[in-house]
Amino acid sequence: MTYQTDLPGFRFHPTEEELLEFYLKHVVSGKRLQFDPIGTLNIYHHDPWELPGLARIGEREWYFFVPRDRKLGGGGRPNRTTKNGYWKATGSDKKIVRLSDPKQLIGLRKTLVFYSGRATRGSKTDWIMNEYRFPDNSPLSKDMVLCKIYRKATSLKVLEQRAAMEEEDAKHLQASSSPPASPFESISFCSQQEEMVPSVIPTHEVLKKEIVVAAMVDRTKEEKAVEPKFTYTPLQIPSELDKLDMDWSQDLFWSQLNSPWLQTLTPYMLNF
Repeated sequence: MTYQTDLPGFRFHPTEEELLEFYLKHVVSGKRLQFDPIGTLNIYHHDPWELPGLARIGEREWYFFVPRDRKLGGGGRPNRTTKNGYWKATGSDKKIVRLSDPKQLIGLRKTLVFYSGRATRGSKTDWIMNEYRFPDNSPLSKDMVLCKIYRKATSLKVLEQRAAMEEEDAKHLQASSSPPASPFESISFCSQQEEMVPSVIPTHEVLKKEIVVAAMVDRTKEEKAVEPKFTYTPLQIPSELDKLDMDWSQDLFWSQLNSPWLQTLTPYMLNF
């Protein structure tokens, strides 16, 4: 049978004596409660920020029964390393006594802090754990401990520093992911002397015409410098055309078409 734990107004804030004398004692003694708000979980298989979602109940504090490694139960140091960090003990264990009899020791509390990263290089976080266990001389089993996970209260100054750092990181991320500037945004203004220099680039047609004109000028100069000598071979005109008495070599239009200067210029004109 399952029990609904999200009851309106319900709060679970047991004292340290209640955690040891009632909840942990029932578990190690094999007694099952009708309604047990604490579940059993190996918390070292998870990072602390995952634990609130795995707890049965809790808003600011989350409780778990954690089995201890049997081979380390006789005084060895347990492995408290997670996937992204490790739990490190701070100070010595604190003795927990019964309120009605302060001389009677009922358990020990170990305080641990979670560090992200690996040992000797980790960064301290605000995740805290209190581990409760029975004394070594207790007749009760030592195979199970009770852990309370919570986050340390952060001062306003630290919160402001974190907010400033997050805002700075967001600016750097936005600058690195911004699209490149458009060609219009990359136009640079020249100086007054540079503005006097024309920056018009001639088109393809203008370039071709300039090349043709230059070639014509060069050919004209060469023809003036050297007069070409032409030798004409008499044409063999058929007897049937003797009546026409036409001298093709003396025709003005034919001589212009056979001009060497025009023949040289013809390839440039055909490109147009």
